[in-house]
Amino acid sequence: MAISELYTKCARVWIPDPEEVWKSAELLKDYKQGDKVIQLRLEEGKELEYCLDPKTKELPHLRNPDILVGENDLTALSYLHEPAVLHNLKVRFIDSKLIYTYCGIVLVAINPYEQLPIYGEDIINAYSGQNMGDMDPHIFAVAEEAYKQMARDERNQSIIVSGESGAGKTVSAKYAMRYFATVSGSASEANVEEKVLASNPIMESIGNAKTTRNDNSSRFGKYIEIGFDKRYRIIGANMRTYLLEKSRVVFQAEEERNYHIFYQLCASAALPEFKTLRLGSANYFHYTKQGGSPVIDGIDDAKEMVHTRQACTLLGINDLYQMGIFRILAGILHLGNVGFTSRDADSCTIPHKHEPLTIFCDLMGVEYQEMSHWLCHRKLATASETYIKPISKLQAINARDALAKHIYAKLFNWIVDHVNKALHSTIKQHSFIGVLDIYGFETFEINSFEQFCINYANEKLQQQFNMHVFKLEQEEYMKEQIPWTLIDFYDNQPCINLIEAKLGILDLLDEECKMPKGSDDSWAQKLYNTHLKKCALFEKPRMSNKAFIIQHFADKVEYQCEGFLEKNKDTVYEEQIKVLKSSKFKMLSELFQDEEKALSPTSATPSGRTLLSRTAVKPTKDKLGQASKEHKKTVGHQFRNSLHLLMETLNATTPHYVRCIKPNDFKFPFTFDEKRAVQQLRACGVLETIRISAAGFPSRWTYQEFFSRYRVLMKQKDVLSDRKQTCKNLLEKLILNKDKYQFGKTKIFFRAGQVAYLEKIRADKLRVACIRIQKTIRGWLMRKKYLRMRKAAITIQRYVRGYQARCYAKFLRRTRAAIIIQKFQRMYVVHKRYHLMRAATIVLQSLLRGYIARNKYQRMLREHKAIIIQKHVRGWLARVCYRRSLKAIVYLQCCYRRMMAKRELKKLKIEARSVERYKKLNIGMENKIMQLQRKVDEQNKDYKSLLEKLTNLETTYNTETEKLRSDVERLRMSEEEAKNATNRVNTLQEEITRLRKELHQTQSEKKTIEEWADKYKQETEQLVSELKEQNTLLKKEKEELNRFIHDQAKEMTETMEKKLVEETKQLELDLNDERLRYQNLLNEFSRLEERYEDLKDDVNLMVSIPKPGHKRTDSTHSSNESEYTFSSEITETEDLPLRMEEPSEKKAPLDMSLFLKLQKRVTELEQEKQSLQDELDRKEEQALRTKTREEEERPPMRGAELEYESLKRQELESENKKLKNELNELQKALLEKSSPEVTAPGAPAYRVLLDQLTSVSEELEVRKEEVLILRSQLVSQKEAIQPKNTMTDSTVLLEDVQKMKDKGEIAQAYIGLKETNRLLESQLQSQKKSHDNELEALRGEIQSLKEENNRQQQLLAQNLQLPPEARIEASLQHEITRLTNENLFYEELYADDPMKYQSYRISLYKRMIDLMEQLEKQDKTVRKLKKQLKVFAKKIGELEVGQMENISPGQIIDEPIRPVNIPRKEKDFQGMLEYKKDDEPKLVKNLILDLKPRGIAVNMIPGLPAYILFMCVRHADYLNDDQKVRSLLTSTINGIKKVLKKRGDDFETVSFWLSNTCRFLHCLKQYSGEEGFMKHNTPRQNEHCLTNFDLAEYRQVLSDLAIQIYQQLVRVLENILQPMIVSGMLEHETIQGVSGVKPPGLRKRTSSIADEGTYTLDSIIRQLNSFHIVMCQHGMDPELIKQVVKQTFYITGAVTLNNLLLRKDMCSWSKGMQIRYNVSQLEEWLRDKNLMNSGAKETLEPLIQAAQLLQVKKKTDEDAEAICSMCNALTTAQIVKVLNLYTPVNEFEERVSISFIRTIQMRLRDRKDSPQLLMDAKHIFPVTFPFNPSSLALETIQIPASLGLAFISRV
Repeated sequence: MAISELYTKCARVWIPDPEEVWKSAELLKDYKQGDKVIQLRLEEGKELEYCLDPKTKELPHLRNPDILVGENDLTALSYLHEPAVLHNLKVRFIDSKLIYTYCGIVLVAINPYEQLPIYGEDIINAYSGQNMGDMDPHIFAVAEEAYKQMARDERNQSIIVSGESGAGKTVSAKYAMRYFATVSGSASEANVEEKVLASNPIMESIGNAKTTRNDNSSRFGKYIEIGFDKRYRIIGANMRTYLLEKSRVVFQAEEERNYHIFYQLCASAALPEFKTLRLGSANYFHYTKQGGSPVIDGIDDAKEMVHTRQACTLLGINDLYQMGIFRILAGILHLGNVGFTSRDADSCTIPHKHEPLTIFCDLMGVEYQEMSHWLCHRKLATASETYIKPISKLQAINARDALAKHIYAKLFNWIVDHVNKALHSTIKQHSFIGVLDIYGFETFEINSFEQFCINYANEKLQQQFNMHVFKLEQEEYMKEQIPWTLIDFYDNQPCINLIEAKLGILDLLDEECKMPKGSDDSWAQKLYNTHLKKCALFEKPRMSNKAFIIQHFADKVEYQCEGFLEKNKDTVYEEQIKVLKSSKFKMLSELFQDEEKALSPTSATPSGRTLLSRTAVKPTKDKLGQASKEHKKTVGHQFRNSLHLLMETLNATTPHYVRCIKPNDFKFPFTFDEKRAVQQLRACGVLETIRISAAGFPSRWTYQEFFSRYRVLMKQKDVLSDRKQTCKNLLEKLILNKDKYQFGKTKIFFRAGQVAYLEKIRADKLRVACIRIQKTIRGWLMRKKYLRMRKAAITIQRYVRGYQARCYAKFLRRTRAAIIIQKFQRMYVVHKRYHLMRAATIVLQSLLRGYIARNKYQRMLREHKAIIIQKHVRGWLARVCYRRSLKAIVYLQCCYRRMMAKRELKKLKIEARSVERYKKLNIGMENKIMQLQRKVDEQNKDYKSLLEKLTNLETTYNTETEKLRSDVERLRMSEEEAKNATNRVNTLQEEITRLRKELHQTQSEKKTIEEWADKYKQETEQLVSELKEQNTLLKKEKEELNRFIHDQAKEMTETMEKKLVEETKQLELDLNDERLRYQNLLNEFSRLEERYEDLKDDVNLMVSIPKPGHKRTDSTHSSNESEYTFSSEITETEDLPLRMEEPSEKKAPLDMSLFLKLQKRVTELEQEKQSLQDELDRKEEQALRTKTREEEERPPMRGAELEYESLKRQELESENKKLKNELNELQKALLEKSSPEVTAPGAPAYRVLLDQLTSVSEELEVRKEEVLILRSQLVSQKEAIQPKNTMTDSTVLLEDVQKMKDKGEIAQAYIGLKETNRLLESQLQSQKKSHDNELEALRGEIQSLKEENNRQQQLLAQNLQLPPEARIEASLQHEITRLTNENLFYEELYADDPMKYQSYRISLYKRMIDLMEQLEKQDKTVRKLKKQLKVFAKKIGELEVGQMENISPGQIIDEPIRPVNIPRKEKDFQGMLEYKKDDEPKLVKNLILDLKPRGIAVNMIPGLPAYILFMCVRHADYLNDDQKVRSLLTSTINGIKKVLKKRGDDFETVSFWLSNTCRFLHCLKQYSGEEGFMKHNTPRQNEHCLTNFDLAEYRQVLSDLAIQIYQQLVRVLENILQPMIVSGMLEHETIQGVSGVKPPGLRKRTSSIADEGTYTLDSIIRQLNSFHIVMCQHGMDPELIKQVVKQTFYITGAVTLNNLLLRKDMCSWSKGMQIRYNVSQLEEWLRDKNLMNSGAKETLEPLIQAAQLLQVKKKTDEDAEAICSMCNALTTAQIVKVLNLYTPVNEFEERVSISFIRTIQMRLRDRKDSPQLLMDAKHIFPVTFPFNPSSLALETIQIPASLGLAFISRV
């Protein structure tokens, strides 16, 4: 099919654009042959006419289908051209945030200008061992390919990293070196990568500078060779440098800087050590201020100087050499400030005592006069004489600059030499991988000699690249037996010949340099005359005669001739060099001692390095000719030679290409400038690779892939069993032109565009099928909709008609009801009207009659009242007249009576003056006296009568009677009384008046008081009401407070519970982390132990002849025995002879890394313990503060608990001191001996270290448990000490207060409450004192008990050394002594209290009786044992006598004694196995080393070896033989280790011994005699417990061994499953036909079609079944099986997810369905095995969520919210990565938009998760071994004869 046939309507094409380089457009109509104009519509909707070129008639480039956009390999595109490449790179870079893309054999790397999390060790592990095409493009994939080819083909490799300044070349090279250092297994040993990275700050400071395009531009090229040994581990490195830009030392363009080191020096000038350099600001020196930009934004030169000095120190450049370097650099800066004064046109001079030159001479150690002289003069030598000639000012300045450049170049070479020395290795190099970090093609506004050399080097590299690509294409065609046709590709050999051939540009330049008066202008004319119009690649600018243009492979470049000759000659005067050589500064003289030693990157040397420049100044005459000859080698000539050497090196290696692209000039992150990108793509050869590929058959498919992809284009009858023939038949039908494709052996080759044509046919076929499916589905849906609508219409009609009928019936009913209502309503209206009229009439009548009656009544009332008025008026008038008359009469009477009284008065006055009057008065007085006498008598009678009535007044009447008897006295008394009577009357009247006044006052006061009382009453009532209101408010406040307190208490309770749960979880996590760290430490220890054993075996193999007198033993046995020598209850004195008896053996020195790691681990454990102690102290302080705050409300803590906490704290402090003491002991043990054997395994220091490590780990676990106990106690105390029930108390108190209305009562109640509080406080103090006293007493008792305990232990230790009989007597004597002392003590204690003493005596008697009973029992037991012993001794004697009788003396000597089987009766076995000490190696060999797990698992009970070993341990414990116990356990552990080392890759072996080790550990726990382990035993099993030894330490050793075996089992699992996981979980199509195969690229991926050797999901499940069956057969604990399965599923999920995140082709909707189906099959397997509660399913949750993420909708904000809530097990980086990688397989799927991904990022920005992209597939969950007691009785176990254990017997 012709390409022109694809230009149909709606086809999309690329057209050139001046701004965007290429624009996408769509055809509006079909293109016909001969059309000169094409109608197009741009993406923004604008229509235009595209005119075709009338000469070439080339059609615009076709655009690839959308499903191919974003491919990993550009060669997978159907149309290979510039716009397709540019668009694919842009989509990957901008949309998917992918910076790496393959382009055939080239890796294109775009600088993101942002740190990306894709270079971690997890990414390195993911790419390690993978095929290059199986993973997404990455620098690690290129590095892995180079490393793999080096190991496979045994051929050196090269990675060529090129690109513009700022494109990221150095970073790419650094990551490649990091990858080599990591995968080669030498990152922690050789540290070459670290040293190379440490050299970066140095090389960047002296070789990098700021340019207009890059702030840190490398101004030199470098080639680093990383050397490997035979095992392909890094052993060293070597660096070569190329073309240092020396001119930058003396000149910088605008906005550029000199090398960084100068600015770092100026920024650090204030440092004390730099004072002698006399530096200043960078603007002070001529060499640093020319660019006008001395500062880089965001860069601190002073800090960079610190990094540079640190790197120098790391690479072995000491402080003295560093100061020498800085001294030379400072001298260069001062040399630049040296000024010249012209004397005339041909001479100049330097001012006297010129300061810059003086400083330069002082720093360089040279004479001022000589240097100033030779800076202004030069020596000319002729054949006959030598003379000195002055030079002009310009020549002097040039000579000064040349000298500065030369010094800097020498210093640069010296530093490179020292870096190479630091990276050099003494081991022989087997192969190497070179990393070339070289400048890319450069073109500036002004291009000079440096750009010419750079572009010349790129021409050579491009030629080598083109040849390599061409060669690979040819090999591929030949391999597939495709007819080879010559592909026309761009050959830049003419351009290279133009530069380096005879009479080329370099040749002419060297010739001009030799001319005495050669100049740049004459050289330019020679170029024009030689090459202009003769070479098509050479041109002359129109407007210049001092420039030339070369057509390079990338672009045309115009070079300015000015400065070419000077830079090429690089002239330095010999006399100046001699002055420097004579310097007193040793380092400077070293640089110029011998030119052959001054290595430079521009001349070849035997070491492979190159010289920058040569100045032939030789000190001796015999070498003068040679020196001049060397001096004739110009820079161009040297560079050409070094370039040829580099090309030879690269040609001798297999190259790998990395092209770095700079996306923009502004260093904006993820910003793509199409113009700049196209320039670099053209310059780096990527487009040339595309052109070469497109010229032949760029698209290549395997037959199976082609069949799988285009099966939809075939009919069923076309499908044959032979896939190749089927594909041929299909292609012959679809593509008629056979030149468009070729059939190879395994692949089909297509020309460009043919795959797009096939994709179009496939898409059309699928579209037709989709239309048919849509048509059918839509018809079915419409029919279904019609039937549903018809049914709905009938239903609606039925309901409407029924509704209408109901409405009509309702209308009839309403009409009838309306008539009835009208009838009654009208009747009601008429009836109401009648009643209203009747009522109105009656009302009117009543009103009228009332009116008349009221008028009549008013009239009668007025008449009656008028009569009354008249009556009263008339009466008043009569009374007034009567009063007037009466008043007048009375007045008259008064006047008359007054007159008569006056007359009578006169008469009385006259009579009173006469004596007769007195007589009359006396007579009257006698009469009165007589009358009075009579009255007295009458009164006496009355008195008497009253006396009879009132006896109490008798005395009073008697006195009165006596008084009355005397007459005189009585007369006098009566007279006086008469006189006083008048006075009394007056007084009484006055008193009455006064009383009346008082009465009035009292009444007024009473009224006032009543008013005040009323007022007070009102106020009181008001106050009471206010108090009631306040009371109600207080009640409400009280209720609110109670409610608040309740809520707060509830909230506090919930908070405390949450905190408790969180702290519990945190502690669990900490425990798991610590357990994981401990297990990792064990893993590291086992690895180092294996490494030690390997090294030891190597040493044994290397030593062929043993030394005389040296007896070699089993090294493994001895070393392991020394490592695992523990003591349970065995003292050091008992262990010492055993150690002394062991044969001495020379042990290899311990690896110091192990020692340092263990010491570091001890320090970490001590710090962690200290942190736990600090945390405990902090918790206690918080508890104390809480207690003091709530002291009034809460009861005080009991003294015992406080004492418990203080004891815990003291114990922790003592443990801290103990750890410090142990560390000091370790240091002393290390310092005591300085021999290598001190740190060897088995040495005292080594044993001390191991013992301390074990004890520290155990104590750490104990401390953690104690911390947990203390925390739980603190929480329980907080919960127990709750606040009092203040609610009820406050309620009662408020009720009492309400009852107490009087303030006095309240005050009294308050006072009483205070007194009560004082009383309670006094009681509290007394109780506290009593508690303190009790506490002191308890402490004293504890102290005494401790002393007693120590004394008892001492006595016990003494007794243990005595024989058994003496031991019993000594114990009885000790008990009697103790009881006597105790009796005396209590007798003195209870001397004052006989009752207590008597009760004590009774208890003492009871104890004595118990002791007597125990003693009797022991005596019986002893007698019984003695009898048995006698019987056994008798039998043994008889047996020996019988044997001796049957054997002659000769037989005894010559023949070995053979065991005789003596039949014995059946008896009760004790569950023990007896063996001889000499049979122990045989036992270990038969039971452990030679045992086959498969036979044991099938034929015998699970865990049989563990039971046998434990029964042997029981017998040794029964015999109380500590050496036998130790030897057996140590041999067992070493034997298991040896088996696992020998057959550690066999799953059955590892599983078998993991099961038996755990069973052995459980047996040691079950029969240890500890109550926690005995509660599950039967009484018979409890009788079998160990009696003499505590093997807790060996239990810890076995636990560690089990952990190591578990980790080894996990590694075996991982190694078996690793090849299956990716293939079975991701690549294989479990559901056939769901996934589609996209067109592949040059780097083929692993096919998803299942071949014979391909793993499937069934393979994984079968392997899991095999694992499970083996573990069950070996009797592994169910909990341990669950942990193994959980770890297996975690590895499966992690590896699958990591590959998914690194493979763009796997991120599609169909692949998500495949993954979910595969996961469901794994879950089904878990359900079948009853392992759903093992936690294995949860480990697959990230993979499940990733699969769901591939399948969910990804468009709206609701979808984003659903994704964020669903993917809680994935990190933000993983979610974004999956969305970026999501790739549609078919055209019907849609890509994820950038806006949607940003929405996801915005929603997840607050999520705090790890920034790590990949899961840690190497992570191993910490394993635990829950106690699982066995119900098997030991005495019932039978030993099979197949084990070969006849030498052991049951006891």
